[in-house]
Amino acid sequence: MSVKKQNKQIVGFVIISVLVGLLLEWMLPSENGYSSLIALKITLYLILMAAIFSARFVVTKMNNLYLSLSSEEEKKAFKEAQEAKKIDWSDWRAIMKRMTAAKPIEEEGEIILNHDFDGIRELDNNLPPWWIYGFYMTIVFAVSYMVYYEVLDGKDQKQEYLAEVALAKKQIAAYEATQEKVDMSALAEGDNAQGKKLFKRNCAVCHAIDGGGKIGPNLTDDYWILGGSMEDIYNTISEGGRAGKGMIAWKNSFSSQDRQMLAAYVKSLKGTTPAEPKEPQGDLYKEE
Repeated sequence: MSVKKQNKQIVGFVIISVLVGLLLEWMLPSENGYSSLIALKITLYLILMAAIFSARFVVTKMNNLYLSLSSEEEKKAFKEAQEAKKIDWSDWRAIMKRMTAAKPIEEEGEIILNHDFDGIRELDNNLPPWWIYGFYMTIVFAVSYMVYYEVLDGKDQKQEYLAEVALAKKQIAAYEATQEKVDMSALAEGDNAQGKKLFKRNCAVCHAIDGGGKIGPNLTDDYWILGGSMEDIYNTISEGGRAGKGMIAWKNSFSSQDRQMLAAYVKSLKGTTPAEPKEPQGDLYKEE
């Protein structure tokens, strides 16, 4: 394989590496504020690049093997087919020539200035058309920007933010209006019978029958992971525990009244003495 072909393969490999990296960066979510390629995605990136490079290497070797075993006519047909697949860059070169308006080296004598600096002479090149077009676009943008914000009273970032916040508050209020109202003051000791039944049936497997804790935390001490107020307990029952810790959200399984009764029973377990209490977890909670 010639040096020129090897260089082309290296350039192709670099281009493919960059494109695959950008694709992964776009497709994979970021974690903890770091780039997705840094956040445990480098391994996947390297595997993909190794696979692509290996596939390209194998295809090249198979083509070389095919040519070595082929007749002259087959080699000629194969090379003609390969040439037909090549991209014709002539149109792109013509576009670049129009966008840069560069003079060919053979015609540079026409634009050489008459003065020189220590034997260094300067070419009187025109400004590239792409630069001129870009300059015109900045003028159009500046005029449009000024008219929109200064004449037509367009909204700036702060006004757009305040409008979005106001809209979000309306949406939250509309959502809350459709939800069941929970009166925490109604969670009385009399609810504990039904709450105890719900606890034994659904919660005892993780928190023990007496609330002392198994897989789940101890519910009889003064330490709580997600807060120990009646509202906190109700919200934990409704929305579930910490992500990946096993406790599901019960809001779709129990009615609001059942969750109130269950919260009242859990609250009543505080200060009791379980048979095998689990060590405290979370933060110390003191009643206000």
